[in-house]
Amino acid sequence: MRLLLLEDTEDVAEAIVACFTRRGDAVDHAGTLAAARDLVAVQDYDIAILDVTLPDGEGTEVLRDLRQAGKGTLVLVLTARANVDDRVSALDGGADDYLVKPFDLRELQARVRALARRTQENRSALIEFGDIVFDPARCELDVGGVTVVLTRREFSLLEIMLANRGRVIAKERIFERMFSFNEVEVGMNAVETYVARLRRKLEGSRVSIKTLRGLGYQLVAER
Repeated sequence: MRLLLLEDTEDVAEAIVACFTRRGDAVDHAGTLAAARDLVAVQDYDIAILDVTLPDGEGTEVLRDLRQAGKGTLVLVLTARANVDDRVSALDGGADDYLVKPFDLRELQARVRALARRTQENRSALIEFGDIVFDPARCELDVGGVTVVLTRREFSLLEIMLANRGRVIAKERIFERMFSFNEVEVGMNAVETYVARLRRKLEGSRVSIKTLRGLGYQLVAER
């Protein structure tokens, strides 16, 4: 997933970025309202994690910008404000979830996974396709009853492909979901590399990744 994190407390931001990066997500971090607005102007995000109180305004202004622009980005609001009125205001303003500081990173990850499942037809915690079973919470893949170990990049790619299973997804879209802006050394060919690696992990299963030249990739399952 491609995530936007708006958080001005540096140590909190570093912990959140590290947490999701280890999982394989691409995270763009902004420490100010202005920086976050610059990011959403040029990049679409699956999920935005927005702190409320910032040096130059409130994170809910980014939420308002997203909703006014008609973007379907899922939004989780972070704040130290614990009163009910603040929570109601954020939710009524278009937020999808709300988490009060201090929080456990495991709960934040769980809430983000729950938000991601809202866009899936099957909202189960496990994703089954062909003869593979994918567990995003545990970062585990089962192929025909055998556990297969994935690197964080392979995990990220498989998550993207499963979210779009049966549909053709362009290489460019895969790239922007796998890599953040600060990974400037990574080129588009990295997608081909990780597709090849994931294909090897899926060998022997009924699931495969098709290449449609000039269009992109498609995850399919034989019946």
